[in-house]
Amino acid sequence: LPANHKMFDLPIAGIIHVSTPHHYHGAKPGETEEDFATRLATELEETILREGPETVAAFFAEPVMGAGGVMLPPATYFEKIQAVLRKYDVLFVADEVICGFGRTGNYWGCQTYNITPDIITCAKALSASFLPISAIIINDKIFQGLADGSATIGTWGHGFTYSGHPVAAAVALETLKIYDELNIVEHVRTVGGHMQKLLRERFEGHPLVGEVRGIGMVAAIELVADKANHKNFEPSAKVGPRLAKAGEAEGVILRGLANDTIAFSPPLIMTTDEVDAMVDRTARALDAVTVQLRRESLTVV
Repeated sequence: LPANHKMFDLPIAGIIHVSTPHHYHGAKPGETEEDFATRLATELEETILREGPETVAAFFAEPVMGAGGVMLPPATYFEKIQAVLRKYDVLFVADEVICGFGRTGNYWGCQTYNITPDIITCAKALSASFLPISAIIINDKIFQGLADGSATIGTWGHGFTYSGHPVAAAVALETLKIYDELNIVEHVRTVGGHMQKLLRERFEGHPLVGEVRGIGMVAAIELVADKANHKNFEPSAKVGPRLAKAGEAEGVILRGLANDTIAFSPPLIMTTDEVDAMVDRTARALDAVTVQLRRESLTVV
């Protein structure tokens, strides 16, 4: 997310990035998802060895990369990544701020992708966003380290100011109770399955759509100038923002991300009829933008 880095002196020292696990743009010609995942796991291992395993504390990842473009991991990716992390005793921190509490069709995105994390970070849906609250979930290995350290110095040497705030905690507890009462995960599996199927049926064949991707009730369509070669539009064309604007005219609020990717992350209580309306309105908006771009000769036919 370049905009998040530009004015904040990021990235800071001590944080190293490995390749984005997005098969559509990152794979070599003819490379399967499994082969792509193997290459990325090899890259991770080589990076750990280059830096020195004793200096690598943890690996951070979202089960599904959200604001980065709704990027799903290629097949076998997390299986192979976790094997490398275990080999060098590197912790896995799963960022579940977007994926947690049912979004991917399981309570945690880690369950969807068979991840066994050492630490989970969560927020947002913890209170259905009615009040600000976040939480960190740790395994016993991490807990014992914190307990031993606290015993050594006589206190948990960290800030307490808003931790365990009773109002936010009460809202979170009631939210989790409602999720169970509504059986929200099963609802997401049903409605999300319908949404994924419909998005693919309506948009995979569209001349401007390079990829439709998603799981559960999070998805994206990526708009491209050259479908055959996975080539994006020039940022100056502002194709994603155009579609978002056209969506407003059709009564649907769309979010544009990098590479003219349009994200769908509707309320988990959405019905199939509402999904149908969302997709219909998006389709009309996309057709309107297609006409604009063809008039400007910005598409490859």
